Amino acid sequence: MTVLNGRRALITGAASGIGAAIARAYAEAGAALALADLDADGLAAVAGELPAGAAVTRHTVDVSDAAAVRALAGEAIDAHGGIDVLVNCAGILSEVPLVEMEPATWDRLLEVDLRSVFLCCRYVVPHMVAAGGGRVINVSSQLGLKGGEGLTHYSAAKAGVIGFTKALAREVSRHGVLVNAIAPGPIVTPLIDGLSPQWQAAKEAELPLGRFGRPEEVAPTAVLLASDPGGNLYTGQTLGPNCGDVMP
Repeated sequence: MTVLNGRRALITGAASGIGAAIARAYAEAGAALALADLDADGLAAVAGELPAGAAVTRHTVDVSDAAAVRALAGEAIDAHGGIDVLVNCAGILSEVPLVEMEPATWDRLLEVDLRSVFLCCRYVVPHMVAAGGGRVINVSSQLGLKGGEGLTHYSAAKAGVIGFTKALAREVSRHGVLVNAIAPGPIVTPLIDGLSPQWQAAKEAELPLGRFGRPEEVAPTAVLLASDPGGNLYTGQTLGPNCGDVMP
């Protein structure tokens, strides 16, 4: 599959989980990659798994830091000659009832899961507008649509990602920049280690498919949204590979 030949993609949260699966799928589809994460060792491991000859650069960065993200965008553009696809996949997760949540816990999760999406778009989308087009894919969650017990901070951040996606799509689609979100259901990644076994068991039992998804089952949606002509008519949309947890 070479549907992304010639595309240059910046992927945040690329060291593990869904971000890593998207990186592998994009490389197999022919894209050049700038992979970003705080986990330098994880980035190196993912890069080592990519097909031989894949064009890839690694960037260790805190995507909640404005100066660092601005530098990341510049480095990725310099290294690859531009950015055609931005995948915002960086995220953290913890399970804390609201009545026990410290403000610092709320603030840090929103910094990583929502502020980072704004920052990456802020410093990459102007380049896409100037270039006459691009694709932005923001990884949200089905919990941004339905909420989750013990996850008010995470649900709020992911709902914010969906609202941000719709608003930005209205701003920049006329410039050829298509902005969409993916809202997966629970996926077996290191992220869910922050959830109690009781929460995981209860969630799995209520899913129509009866199981959690795998990262490689989400990645094809990101390939579709980045591809031509497959993704050409999507903008402001939220696609839901969620095991049936949300049925709009």
